[in-house]
Amino acid sequence: MIYYNYRIVNTDFQQTLKRVEEELQKEGFGILTEIDVKATLKKKLDVDFKKYKILGACNPDFAYQALQVEENIGVMLPCNVIVLEKDGGKIQVSIIDPLAAMYTVGNPMLNKIAEAVSDKLDKVLKQL
Repeated sequence: MIYYNYRIVNTDFQQTLKRVEEELQKEGFGILTEIDVKATLKKKLDVDFKKYKILGACNPDFAYQALQVEENIGVMLPCNVIVLEKDGGKIQVSIIDPLAAMYTVGNPMLNKIAEAVSDKLDKVLKQL
């Protein structure tokens, strides 16, 4: 099962990160968390790792709708977005596929919400 959608872009890491945040905001998402994997692995394990950030993106309207039909859905929130540096300096942006994530819950009432979230996240990737 494919659980994410992605796009390779030709902008640098910081520029891509900024652009991702802007495009998410245009679609009604805010960033709740930001994890710098490279810095965390250096601090905790003293290992070097490529540039890799995980953004926890949330659209409050859709989160509220999902919580109304499945009160424990919070374990699946927020929508994770990663920005990572690939070999050769290319940058990959990957976003969770909400349809795949919600399918695992087994509540058909989440499907319509997941489809709407998926459409918005697809727009984000297309705009990069």
